Amino acid sequence: MSTSPGSLVTAARGLVQPAPGTVHTLAPGLRARAAAVLLRMALDQALDAYWRRVTPSMTRIGKHRMLCLEWYAGQDTARRCRTTWSALSAACHYRTCELPPGPAEIRTRLLEVTGLLSALGVADG
Repeated sequence: MSTSPGSLVTAARGLVQPAPGTVHTLAPGLRARAAAVLLRMALDQALDAYWRRVTPSMTRIGKHRMLCLEWYAGQDTARRCRTTWSALSAACHYRTCELPPGPAEIRTRLLEVTGLLSALGVADG
């Protein structure tokens, strides 16, 4: 089963920006980490969709698709993708000696992923 990048972003938004009156059983840090996982999945899927349109063979080469993005999508988009993907990857990993990511940090990454979906030509809905 595959979920669209836009649906993943919507689910992440629901975790870090819950509707008024919503009661959550998870702590804010856990919701932020779960949202980070969803956002990184959305960014990965958006990159796959982008490369399927541009040159399908790039979807098989994990690290190279990020390195080559600069020549296809522009320096700014490539830099934003690398920075956002790295930050989300760090936020996804559980470390016993570190606090979970803050909801404010993940809300910032949410906005960045939303912008990257548009820059990569992937619908956000």
